[in-house]
Amino acid sequence: MAQATREYGEWPLKRLMTDVVGSGHKSADDMNRAQAREAFRRILDDEPDHTTLGAFLLANRWKRNTPEELGAFVDVMAEESVETATPSADPVDCGAAYDGKHTSAILGVAAGIVAAAAGTPVVAHSGDRVPTQKLDAYKHVLDELDVETDRTPGESADMIDDVGFGFYYQPRFNPGIDGLWERRDTMGVRTFLNTIETLANPANADVHIGSFYHLPFAKRMIRTLTAADTSTVDRALFFQGMEGYDDVRPGSTVVAEWPSEDSDADEEGIVDYEIRTSEYGMDLESEDLAVEDVAADSAAITEAVVAGDDEYEAFADAVQLNAALRMYAREDVSSLDDGIDEARTVIADGSAAAVLDDLVSY
Repeated sequence: MAQATREYGEWPLKRLMTDVVGSGHKSADDMNRAQAREAFRRILDDEPDHTTLGAFLLANRWKRNTPEELGAFVDVMAEESVETATPSADPVDCGAAYDGKHTSAILGVAAGIVAAAAGTPVVAHSGDRVPTQKLDAYKHVLDELDVETDRTPGESADMIDDVGFGFYYQPRFNPGIDGLWERRDTMGVRTFLNTIETLANPANADVHIGSFYHLPFAKRMIRTLTAADTSTVDRALFFQGMEGYDDVRPGSTVVAEWPSEDSDADEEGIVDYEIRTSEYGMDLESEDLAVEDVAADSAAITEAVVAGDDEYEAFADAVQLNAALRMYAREDVSSLDDGIDEARTVIADGSAAAVLDDLVSY
């Protein structure tokens, strides 16, 4: 609710629309950091008229936010909405698109469990039927596995330390963004809220894995992390995941890695390259990873793959590669080949199944 005693600056959203962001895709100006911070403070306080808020969100979608604007939004979100709880472990933060997937299996739970069994702690976070798609996400796969997801941030941090894989639930750790659910649903299109919520980083992780549809957006996300004063991330991998999620797609997947000392890296230390699944002995097509019921089928696949069930060979290959990417992101292995070997070992010796058992019983 709006806070009557809150003091803002001189930039209500209506004025920002008129003077800065609202004149259209080609002619609109960008906000400076102070304007962006004030705008988002007002939004979290439910201060703007709802029509004005909708217009502002849509104008920013047309205009396309700069890393400085997004970094300011992330900072206000961190300062005024996000409750963090830092585990003793240093996990890889997986911030997949909160609005979920509709066609292909969610492999991040299985990949996170396998990576955890190999010694790479992993944390995931999501909401529940987030607009615009309102589809299955991390939470719903975990629910199907009978893993308790409605935990406080402190309990989620303990889960990471005790199990190796943890989950933070948006209404618990980021209530300000969760409180905008109805406004976002009314919009009918994705907004910058869909972007910044994936960067909430409730475990204060140093390493982030995220996804994108186009390489320029991946680089914008990396620049957002560097522009956000509150960010603890000092290493990030963004890749062109299936349905925009954090699952490597079969065939060829573009990756943006930061920082990199590769000779091909740009002046900001960002290098981009491709992962070709065929180079890792994986003869996969996107259709091989399609499912009918995303949450239920993804849970069944998770159970089968970590147990070493040969029935799901294509999914097992994809899970091993995604687990390897998490290990590589944290620099626990020097190559994806080494990570795949580690993944196969912990599946074969029962370590991955043991982590799933611990997760379910936690």
